[in-house]
Amino acid sequence: MQACIASVRSQSLIDWEWCITDDCSTRDEVSAELEQLALDPRVKLTRRTTNGGIVAATNDAVAVAEGEYLVLLDHDDAFAPDALADVQAALDGSSAPVDYLYTNESHVLVDGREAIPFSKPDWSPERFRASMYTCHISVLRREAVEAVGGFRAGFDGSQDHDLVLRVTERAEQQGHAVLHLPIIGYWWRTVATSVSRADGSVGAAVENGRRAVQEQCDRTGIDAEVVHGPLAGTYRVRRRVSADLPVTVVVPTTFEAAAVRPHRLAVAATLRRLRTDHPGATLVLAHPAHIGPELLELADEACADSPWLRLPVAGPWSLAAAVQRATEAYPADVYACVAPGLVPSADTHDWLQALVGLACSSGAGVVSGLIHDTEMRVLHAGWDVPRYRTHFLEGRVVGSSTTGNDLLIERECTHVSLAASAFAADVWRQHGHGAAGTWDDAGFGLSDQARRAGARNLWTPYARLCREVPIEMTVTPRRG
Repeated sequence: MQACIASVRSQSLIDWEWCITDDCSTRDEVSAELEQLALDPRVKLTRRTTNGGIVAATNDAVAVAEGEYLVLLDHDDAFAPDALADVQAALDGSSAPVDYLYTNESHVLVDGREAIPFSKPDWSPERFRASMYTCHISVLRREAVEAVGGFRAGFDGSQDHDLVLRVTERAEQQGHAVLHLPIIGYWWRTVATSVSRADGSVGAAVENGRRAVQEQCDRTGIDAEVVHGPLAGTYRVRRRVSADLPVTVVVPTTFEAAAVRPHRLAVAATLRRLRTDHPGATLVLAHPAHIGPELLELADEACADSPWLRLPVAGPWSLAAAVQRATEAYPADVYACVAPGLVPSADTHDWLQALVGLACSSGAGVVSGLIHDTEMRVLHAGWDVPRYRTHFLEGRVVGSSTTGNDLLIERECTHVSLAASAFAADVWRQHGHGAAGTWDDAGFGLSDQARRAGARNLWTPYARLCREVPIEMTVTPRRG
C-alpha cells in the first residue's frame, strides 16, 4: 500500500483527484493511513458500513468522482512517475473523444523487482473477448461508465473486463476512440492478496469473465457459445456456422514433389486426410490444365473414395488464378485455401468451422489458422500489429505461453498467410487482385488490401494444420 500511495503522490501531473473507498477494513494501521491521506484536499475518502466487495467499493468511489476520466488503481500496485501526465497528453491529442485508453504494464515481484514487462498490441476486439489483455492502466471516460451502468454486481474478479466490454461497444456505436498508449505506465505487483489471485477467487472470477463475454456476444448478435480457453482467464468464442452455408475449400497445386523418397506428391497427404464435417463444404483440387497424365493418375489415386473434385485451370498458373477459377466454378459464401502438404490436426476436428465462423464475422478480412511442423514447431501464427511483439512466434512450440497468450487465443493480426486461410466471397471479389506470388506473399497481399479497406484480419489456434509432407521448395515467411 505504501508503494501505491507514493506512486500517486510523486506523479509529475499534480492536478488529480483520488477517490478511495474503505470497504470495512479491519486493520487499524490501514484506517490510520487513510485518515492521514484524507488530509490532502485532492483525496476523497468514502467508508462503507458493510463489506460489499470490489464492485460495490469501486462504484462508491466512482459516485463521488468529479473528473472527466477515471483511472483505475489497485491498492497493491503503482503508477509510473509520468503515467498521468502521459495519459493526459494522449487524451488531449486525440482527434476523437476517447472512451477508453490503456497503457503497457510491467509485473513486479513483492520485493519490487521488475519481472515481466508486457508490451501490448493496439486495440484488438477479438483478442479482448479471448483475454482481458488491456488490464492496467485502464482509463475510462466517466460519462461512458455512467451511461452503461457502471461496474456490475455478480462479475467480481472480472468486473473490469465486463465494464470495458460494454464501454468499448458503446464507443464503437458513438464513433468514439479506444486508444493504446505504448508506455509502461503501471507496475502490477504479484501479491497473494490480489483479488485475481486470492485463494478461492480465481475460479469464480474466470467464470464471471466467461459470462461477461457471452453476454457481449448475445448483446451484439454474435451467434456463439463462449467456453473456457486453455488457460484460466482465456476464452473461446465458438461461433455457430449454419450447416447450409456454402463453403468451397480450394487446394491449389502444381503437383509439387514431396521432399521425401520414394517420390510422391506433396498434395497426396492433404487429399487423403483433409476432411470436414461441415455439410455445406465442397472440396476442390485446382491444378494447371496442362499437367501430364502420370501426375493426374497419382492425384486420382490419392482422391479415390473421397469427395474431392479436380478443377483444371487454363492459362498462366498462379495461386490467385487457381482461387479465382474455383470461385467461378464452385460459387460459395466463404472460401478456404489449404496449401499442399498440410493436414488438419486431430485435436481441431472442427478446423473449418473455426475459420469460417471468423470469416463470417462482422468486418472480417482474411482469417488464418495455426500451421506447424511434425516437431510441433510453429510455422505460422499470423503477423502482428507493429510495435507489439519484440519476438516472433515462428519456431516456438505449439501451445507455449507468451505474455500475451498469443498462441492460445483468437486475435486480430495485420497480415496472414494464404496457406491455411478463409475469407468471404466479397473479400476476394474486392481484394483478390492483391493475392500475388507464393502462399505467404499472396496472403500478405490479400490481407494487406483488406486491412487498408478497414477489415480485420484474424488468426485462430483452433484451426491447426500440420505440414506433414514438406515440398522441395522452401519459401521465407513475410512478416508485418
